[in-house]
Amino acid sequence: MNDPVNAVLQAQHLSRSYRQGDLSVDVLRDVSLEIRPGERVAIIGSSGSGKSTLLHLLGGLDTPTSGTVHLAGQDVSRLNQAARGRLRNQAVGFVYQFHHLLPEFSAVENVSMPLLIRGESNVQAARQAAELLERVGLGERLRHKPAELSGGERQRAAIARALVNQPDVVLADEPTGNLDEDTADRVYELMLSLNRELGTSFLVVTHDTRLASRMDRVLQLTHGVLQSFELPS
Repeated sequence: MNDPVNAVLQAQHLSRSYRQGDLSVDVLRDVSLEIRPGERVAIIGSSGSGKSTLLHLLGGLDTPTSGTVHLAGQDVSRLNQAARGRLRNQAVGFVYQFHHLLPEFSAVENVSMPLLIRGESNVQAARQAAELLERVGLGERLRHKPAELSGGERQRAAIARALVNQPDVVLADEPTGNLDEDTADRVYELMLSLNRELGTSFLVVTHDTRLASRMDRVLQLTHGVLQSFELPS
């Protein structure tokens, strides 16, 4: 794992510890990981194993105690906060278990947000957002606010928002954990089809072995240690 230029995302020897009084709690221990362009990777593990912490480190939302993260060929630790924010906006999309759409804005306004932050005009941002919402099956729901959308529709809008900047990689934290099985299946299919069509890499943290089985690789995080994992056939 020594080629951050050709990997969209690379972590080397990541560790993360937190202080609790006089104690130091190790959440991640010497984690190394590489995601190639267009690759789909799942990370499984029990609650409290460090999965969300790892995603936060990989996305530049947190700083490791030791180790490095290269995102789109750049060493995240060497960037100041402003440069780190610009890199996140350009190279990473985030999808969470709960959609985190802004309730006062419509679907198209929510999806436009990353483009507006980048500096696109309102007209251009709305056009691109509408095109992507059409692609994820929400072309007739552009003006609907989150409360007017179903759970699956909200998550599809959240995926559109994550992809609207055409990032190198989408980091998804339990993206179907709040959905029923049928809706989750539709969201799986959407993510897989967008991966094939757009070439975006996906790193998905999930408890759902059905989703994990459809990824190119599965890794397991146990007590802060990341290892390859073979799902039962």
